[in-house]
Amino acid sequence: MSIFTPTNQIRLTNVAVVRTKKAGKRFEIACYRNKVLGWRSGAEKDLEEVLQTHTVFVNVSKGQVAKKEDLIKAFGTEDQTEICKQILSKGELQVSDRERHMQLEQMFRDIATIVAEKCVDPETKRPYTAGLIEKAMRDAHYSVRPGKSTKQQALEVIQLLKGTMRIDRAQMRLRFLLPAKEGRRLKEKLRPLIKVIESEDFGQQLEIVCLVDPGCFRELDELLRRETKGQGTLEVLSLKDVEEGDEAL
Repeated sequence: MSIFTPTNQIRLTNVAVVRTKKAGKRFEIACYRNKVLGWRSGAEKDLEEVLQTHTVFVNVSKGQVAKKEDLIKAFGTEDQTEICKQILSKGELQVSDRERHMQLEQMFRDIATIVAEKCVDPETKRPYTAGLIEKAMRDAHYSVRPGKSTKQQALEVIQLLKGTMRIDRAQMRLRFLLPAKEGRRLKEKLRPLIKVIESEDFGQQLEIVCLVDPGCFRELDELLRRETKGQGTLEVLSLKDVEEGDEAL
């Protein structure tokens, strides 16, 4: 037995709907569950993993597809992939209270994991477990904001937790090789951005091994390129200066 389906209708299952209203009309897109927040936070970058179809609807549940003239009037284009991206970024995600709770819990865990990966106890240099960071976040009554990326929120959490525990960004270990003639002058320029100088060796070049905050890396790299005109080199020896074993509170 064949079932007639109108050509402007598409049936989808297990859908998360993102909705927006423009030019007096409603537009919806069909996404995979648990992928929308990942896209908005930057954790998911593959659009194919987020969209069930590159089709814009007026009603996903009824399978009613938006008309081309309505799309052009509302979005100024008929490129459905581009329109999907706009709706995905700015539209309202339609979820049940239970789904919203699950998504916020997942974001909470993701934030804790990022903090654990980036931070150490500054006195012992030992890393913290994600579970321990989660507990500290709950003790500090941290609330996830679904519209903000997990990376941004992780940086906020680090600042928040500094008030209740010993925690800081793990430092990077770098090696600078500076032209001998300019070595001392360049060292003075770099010094304000360096946390700890571990060793210096002045031979044909000035070699400095040091620890820096990860947030200073780009500025150091740009400063070195600008001041040495490509004659100096910067090498990352380790992304995190840590001791083995986890830290316990």
